[in-house]
Amino acid sequence: MLEPARLRIREGLAEPRPDRARADEAANGFPDRFAGMSARSGLTGWQRQTARQMFSVLGIGGLVAPGLFWTGLSLVGLGLFCAILFYRFALVIYGCDREPKAEYASASELLPVYTLLIALKDEAAVVPQLARHICAFEYPQDRLDVKLLIETGDEATRDAIRAQTWPEGTELLVLPPGLPRTKPRALNYGLSRARGAFVTVYDAEDRPSPIQLISAVRRFTHDPSLACVQAPLVGIPKTPTWLARHWALEYAIQFNRVMPALARLGAPIALGGTSNHFRRSALKEVGGWDAWNVTEDADLGLRFARQGKKVGVIAPPTLEAPPEKFCIWQGQRSRWLKGFLQTWLVLMRDPGAAVREMGFGGFVSMQLTLGASILSAFTHLPWLIWCLLCIASPALNLGPVSWSILMATYGVGAVSACLVPRGAMRLCFFDLMTLPLYWPLQSVAMVRAVYSLIKTPHYWVKTPHD
Repeated sequence: MLEPARLRIREGLAEPRPDRARADEAANGFPDRFAGMSARSGLTGWQRQTARQMFSVLGIGGLVAPGLFWTGLSLVGLGLFCAILFYRFALVIYGCDREPKAEYASASELLPVYTLLIALKDEAAVVPQLARHICAFEYPQDRLDVKLLIETGDEATRDAIRAQTWPEGTELLVLPPGLPRTKPRALNYGLSRARGAFVTVYDAEDRPSPIQLISAVRRFTHDPSLACVQAPLVGIPKTPTWLARHWALEYAIQFNRVMPALARLGAPIALGGTSNHFRRSALKEVGGWDAWNVTEDADLGLRFARQGKKVGVIAPPTLEAPPEKFCIWQGQRSRWLKGFLQTWLVLMRDPGAAVREMGFGGFVSMQLTLGASILSAFTHLPWLIWCLLCIASPALNLGPVSWSILMATYGVGAVSACLVPRGAMRLCFFDLMTLPLYWPLQSVAMVRAVYSLIKTPHYWVKTPHD
């Protein structure tokens, strides 16, 4: 294990002048060969036409032959539901088989320069914590290339950054005014000044493991085919409210079971928004981040898959504080769902090309993961309301198929929750029993996501942190 660097960390904060040309390229400099993969242009003409035709066919079918229509729709829905549920359960089980192990560097190993991109917006309160964790990395401080990215006018965050001690050579980069005011635009701006052979992204509130950078370097060294590795995100609530505990449980399943399984299968992975580590050369090859997509992480993961680049996982985690209030949770979740919709719609602009690039198996896996997340957010609440009406009204009857769906959904969710690693979170019996009450909240967030996608498609809902 590499001993912590004993270098004296000096306040080496530099603040280059804002570069408007660099900022314009960060927003609009998507390479021409990836121009069709940007969320900036929204729906294509054929997508709009296909959507209109589909709704017309469904409407006519419902009026002309309602019995046949609902029977056919139910059979399609049942088949899709079974495929999604089976695949997710299989991923959870497969993800239990071999968990990633932490890897360490020897004291004599020469470690490369590592770029840390950290976008901050109204984050003055958490800057001291961020500075402490950056300086606590068990990585030579003179080989850290830290880029702190803020927007013009965010003087509170700027002053908080200046008040802290940072590794020598840290740069405070102030983005010139411009659109879109999104995290991926800031990351692209920082990437254009990156010096490291490897690049990682952190959020202001993150508390990464001190050995995370070393573990990432070792994985890249052992597997030259890797373009990216994702570290697990662990939710540690400051106040363990019911909502925060369920958010943490979602993360525990996703990052400790589902993602490792997808990585082992070589399937497309929608990356998390932080603690993903890249070869800078591979990141440049795929064009960096789409500045117009509000889940730039998921979009980038699928673009890696389309370009035949491999994504892996590492063990050292990053701790995060889950949202504890519904209004904050809803804002964050609606942005995620809006970005999932953007990412899915971009990929479905040319399904044939996506199949050729990802492979048929990868394309199906993407539909059963990212597509399933979107579909479930649309259906959870309506399905719950229908089930409650059937239970409350003697005139309605769920029937054996619907009861089987209910039990299978809860069973897979409960077993998945019980299979999370002990270190990821503590699972209590009450949370296990109330899983079906948490899932429908996704539908509330989806309503807001769809409205925002129509009215303000590139608006970034900021998650506040204390």
